[in-house]
Amino acid sequence: MHPGRQGPKGGPLVGPLGPDHIGLLAVNVGRPRLLARQHGEPVQSGIAKQPVTVPSLGLDRLNLEGDAQADLTVHGGPDKAVYAYPSEHLPWWAAELGHELGPAAFGENLSTVGATEDDVSIGDRWRWGEALLEVSQPRSPCYKLALHRGVGDIGPRFNASGRTGWYLRVLETGDVPTAGPIEVVERHVLGATVGAIHAAFHDRDVPPEVLEALLCVEPLADGWKAALARRLWR
Repeated sequence: MHPGRQGPKGGPLVGPLGPDHIGLLAVNVGRPRLLARQHGEPVQSGIAKQPVTVPSLGLDRLNLEGDAQADLTVHGGPDKAVYAYPSEHLPWWAAELGHELGPAAFGENLSTVGATEDDVSIGDRWRWGEALLEVSQPRSPCYKLALHRGVGDIGPRFNASGRTGWYLRVLETGDVPTAGPIEVVERHVLGATVGAIHAAFHDRDVPPEVLEALLCVEPLADGWKAALARRLWR
């Protein structure tokens, strides 16, 4: 435990912090349930997650134990097995939205400490207990985030802020400790950060050579590669 850092409510942050470690404020899971009704129709989602209290969970190729997604056509899958969000962003969002936020505020599995989108690169590999994870893509939220947070325009604000968090795929499965630590065992040689990928996708004036370079980042999820390729072709 790092003695000099605290969470947003004064609680300790768990896990050693440093250039090669990611701290954990919380590990969160949730199964699909009724989120809201829209146009008279029920909307199911697993976005409303809760911090776990057990010391460890199983992690397979698709989900943490106790976690699941409602619409597998757009959510989940190997490239979106685990969603991490930096707890460093919570004070900014609390001021932006006008209310206090805690772990799982944006439906994340890992409320992390010690790294943001400008520190984490696509292809970075994390050792978490028995599991090995690889950073695969930024997050681009769907309409369910607005229903979850009760803020109609939070999707565009989320994208405009660049505070997106990132998804990880699971290369090796196993049991993971919910108190951390997570060790950064490999940083991808190209160093294409989550922030850079997100900015390139949303910047309509990004140079073609930047898009070409990002398409060469092999661990980037296929969906993001396809989107960047469409930008390049246009």
